Amino acid sequence: MDSNQNQQGMFDITVEQAKLLGSSQRVKIIGSLTDTPKTAKQVADELGESPGSIHYHIQKLYDGGLIDLVETRTVGGIVEKYYKSKAKWFNTTGTQSLDPALADDYNAVSSTKIQLRLQLTEEEREELAKDFRSLLEKWVKKTIAAKDDSKEYAIGVNLVSTEEASKK
Repeated sequence: MDSNQNQQGMFDITVEQAKLLGSSQRVKIIGSLTDTPKTAKQVADELGESPGSIHYHIQKLYDGGLIDLVETRTVGGIVEKYYKSKAKWFNTTGTQSLDPALADDYNAVSSTKIQLRLQLTEEEREELAKDFRSLLEKWVKKTIAAKDDSKEYAIGVNLVSTEEASKK
């Protein structure tokens, strides 16, 4: 297991790396590169975006250590670089809000907060987290190609124990 891979299969990242994911465009790129290595051109075609814009974002994700260059091919004198995401899900620790749009004091045009408490076994907690990831993956795939009338939204899910951790 990669040293950044935790027991839930999530890739642990820094706050700086998390900031790279503060864009729906980059989340879509990560989604496109999760299962199959692709070139920037292939990702651009899939997302219906310009290759130059996608190449810029891929370079930022690569420089930030969130995707890997897994293969380079020369085809007809053109160098094709194939990238693959290091993970489907990324995890950060700490108390800093990673996405400014999710901060309590963000002045959004619209906002929906959903909060509740559940009594769960450890297995149920893991199942619930898996269900949330599946739901979010469904919506990333559903919105992979931008629509003219679409707007960007930030979604954050915290599944937090109400039991405080002991202080060391």
